Amino acid sequence: MIHEILPVGLLQCNCSILGDEASRTAIVVDPGDEIEEIVARLDRHQFRVQYIVITHAHIDHIGGAKKLKDLTGAPVYMNERDMEIYGQISQQAAWIGMPTPERTAIDVYVRDGDVIRWGDKQATVLHTPGHTGGSICLHLPDGDDPSAALPSTSLDSARDRPLRAGGTGTTLIAGDTLFRDSIGRTDLPGGNFGEIMRSIHEKLLALDDATIVVPGHGPLTTIGRERERNPFLQ
Repeated sequence: MIHEILPVGLLQCNCSILGDEASRTAIVVDPGDEIEEIVARLDRHQFRVQYIVITHAHIDHIGGAKKLKDLTGAPVYMNERDMEIYGQISQQAAWIGMPTPERTAIDVYVRDGDVIRWGDKQATVLHTPGHTGGSICLHLPDGDDPSAALPSTSLDSARDRPLRAGGTGTTLIAGDTLFRDSIGRTDLPGGNFGEIMRSIHEKLLALDDATIVVPGHGPLTTIGRERERNPFLQ
């Protein structure tokens, strides 16, 4: 599997392209902005987008979904509990001072335990409410080699080169639920501190310590590192 991470848009959301080399199919997670660059990366690998997956309906994660869907024809997947927040996209745009993006229809409402498959690859949906009611993470059983995937302080090196499967670790696309040394904020509409703590402890900390965590913003980490060092989890 090829996994490209592109920090996109004003808030530098980590958009993931997860491609199956055998079938040349891919999923794109959180195409918040910079759709031309995302499409260029897809074209470089000759990938066809099979699904667009949204971890939650904040503008920096979903803002480019309609444009990418229009260009690729791929259906959009999201948890239904975030539809109310998606309906507030114009207010979100006003809060951060950016134009309101066009909305798109959500084609499939994903639920906890759903398995998304493309080519020979698959990802399991983990419903992790807290940052928003419909926040999800994706757990991939055959992740990238942790030694290649963990920049020490930033994602600069990851942006410019693909990561290839080859290690024994698994990967978690965490959205805005878990970060390096932090957790998702819960002071926005739909946020709930009790829910996010339950989601992390019951769903994410149940994963193996070697699991690579790709958060919605900022540097990569591992479950083991956050279990040991994250001040919110002590």
